Amino acid sequence: MLRTATAEDIPATEELMRASVLGLFPGFHDPAETGAAARFITDLDRDLVADGTYYVIEEQGELVACGGWSRRAKLHTGTGHTHDDDARLLDPATEPARVRAMFVRPDRTRRGLARQILAAAESAAQAEGFGEFVLMATRPGVPLYRALGFVVVEETSFATPNGVRLECAVMHKPIG
Repeated sequence: MLRTATAEDIPATEELMRASVLGLFPGFHDPAETGAAARFITDLDRDLVADGTYYVIEEQGELVACGGWSRRAKLHTGTGHTHDDDARLLDPATEPARVRAMFVRPDRTRRGLARQILAAAESAAQAEGFGEFVLMATRPGVPLYRALGFVVVEETSFATPNGVRLECAVMHKPIG
């Protein structure tokens, strides 16, 4: 069942995020990168929950997938610092909405859960006037996002607070 995440979901969501990283990243990243990702990109941005733009999928009372979108400027979590305009509201007429923090439990991949979350995010963002999505995809996410119509516009990386660099890609997709 897909639903909007609540503050009560945060601990289980972060546990799901870590399980996803630890289960899926080793196929794309070395142990140091996987460890850094598990430590630094699995803290849920509370603004997503407060804004009502973050979703979870439950199966038999357990969270199995999570993700959402944002109308704020922050593109991703994980750099260990925030920029002054991260919380700034985006202008839907000129700026793309952000896809944020998409994770699926390793034993539930390839079942359409991420697709379901993205469809809900796309509908909500479109209703607010956004015409495009942008996201920062880690290596495991790139094939999924390509299959969902996203295009890589930049290969990049960022350093986690412990100095480990994670390669990723900035991807775009029109909404609608």
